[in-house]
Amino acid sequence: MEKNMFCFQCEQTAGCTGCTGAKGVCGKTADTARLQDELTGALIGLAHAADENAPLSDSTWKLMVEGLFATLTNVSFDDKAIAELTDRVHQEKARLRPDCGGCASPCGHNDDYDMNRLWNAQEDIRSLKSLILFGIRGMAAYAYHALTLGYTDPEVYEFFGKALFALGEDWDMDLLLPIVMEVGKYNLSCMELLDRANTTTYGTPSPVTVPLTVEKGPFIVITGHDLHDLKLLLEQTEGKGINIYTHGEMLPCHAYPELKKYSHLKGNFGTAWQNQQKEFANLPAPILFTTNCLMPPKPSYMDRVFTTGTVTFPGTVHIDGEKDFTPVIQRALELGGYEEDQQFAGINGGTSLTTGFGHGTILGVADQVIDAVKKGAIRHFFLVAGCDGARSGRNYYTDFVKQTPADSVILTLACGKYRFNDLDLGTIGGLPRLMDMGQCNDAYGAIKVAVALAEAFGCGVNELPLSMVLSWYEQKAVSILLTLLHLGIKNIRLGPTLPAFLSPNVLNYLVENFGIAAITTPEEDLATLLG
Repeated sequence: MEKNMFCFQCEQTAGCTGCTGAKGVCGKTADTARLQDELTGALIGLAHAADENAPLSDSTWKLMVEGLFATLTNVSFDDKAIAELTDRVHQEKARLRPDCGGCASPCGHNDDYDMNRLWNAQEDIRSLKSLILFGIRGMAAYAYHALTLGYTDPEVYEFFGKALFALGEDWDMDLLLPIVMEVGKYNLSCMELLDRANTTTYGTPSPVTVPLTVEKGPFIVITGHDLHDLKLLLEQTEGKGINIYTHGEMLPCHAYPELKKYSHLKGNFGTAWQNQQKEFANLPAPILFTTNCLMPPKPSYMDRVFTTGTVTFPGTVHIDGEKDFTPVIQRALELGGYEEDQQFAGINGGTSLTTGFGHGTILGVADQVIDAVKKGAIRHFFLVAGCDGARSGRNYYTDFVKQTPADSVILTLACGKYRFNDLDLGTIGGLPRLMDMGQCNDAYGAIKVAVALAEAFGCGVNELPLSMVLSWYEQKAVSILLTLLHLGIKNIRLGPTLPAFLSPNVLNYLVENFGIAAITTPEEDLATLLG
């Protein structure tokens, strides 16, 4: 049967093999998938046009980052916006190679790459190229956020070009595998860049308890990841009688001093991204969509959804680069919010959430942590982190956390934590047993803590009483996994399913060299990890 589309970049891909029909599981149509492939092919063409054409302007690198980010899962389903971005890529390529337009010579500098060549390549080549492509898409998200705050890294940008160039070449596994590992290396630099951008701009996060109560009166919900958009929204709504509530991956924003100083940043509404269509259905307030981890809005509430930045969905109002949120503010005042305070709860019944245990906080009490380990109060650390999603089997992470022994600490980050972040697990050694380190964007912090603990105990990270139990959904998880592998971290448990783009040979390489394993049951995995 002829395929309408081919996409297997996210965890929920059809049949754990790939979406090939008129519409993907995520809601992306075949037309949108084709346009995203054309954009990716144009970016690969741009990388070839840019090769040996140094020095490149910042505009070239920024366009590569924006284009890669726009193809991340659930960022942009607006065909017009994607096509316009592809046109911009073509214009930039023409600027770099002005003589190519009228030249018929097949030199490799005047063509876009046909993505069908990648999707139909020999399975191991396709697997390695997919790891590269999906990894740099995830990395582009971090670079985009850092760029928004004025932070750039020339080496990271140059690697985007190198990786895109490699995707267009007919290289064998021996040439592609080192680039796969380099994705992890440069993603580490990119995450460090973003961490520095966030903490320099908004201060070092500190622990805070966030209520799940929505107060009466007008309010706005902001979802996605973008701290800069939240800061601008808080500034523009100050004194207007409108409260602001975070959703999903925006929860950790409450921990930043320069954000939580606004008294009308009240609390958190809802849970993870995949529940948006249910949680937003009857909300008497507008929702501002920033960056990714979004669900296509249903027609019933589309008039309450506003997008900004790279995010675009057909039928919604888009706030342009001027970031004037007046239309969102007016809609909040029109809708009026709830007539009385509304108390909501997490999926386990908790009525508040705690966040803000970034690396600055945890390393600030490192002596206390080390002392608790030496005294036997803390026997084991678990990093239970990653994306949430709709596929069945994700209750594994709730059950796993519930069954961890009382002398263990659970570190978490990203939206997968909504499966268990409203549980009260008590304290250990004077510290909470469950510590939320932030967004998926804050994975660098978890790495920094692990490395610091290893140095304190005079051992390698793999020798620590630390186990990583990760959930994945989209491409940022791919880039983080490659970073962990770059650092030589082994025996990671991954679920709820293994990526469809891992060929048997590539998977076997990861198993043999890094001990990656699929999750089984909480009981079996805990017995193995604690054994």
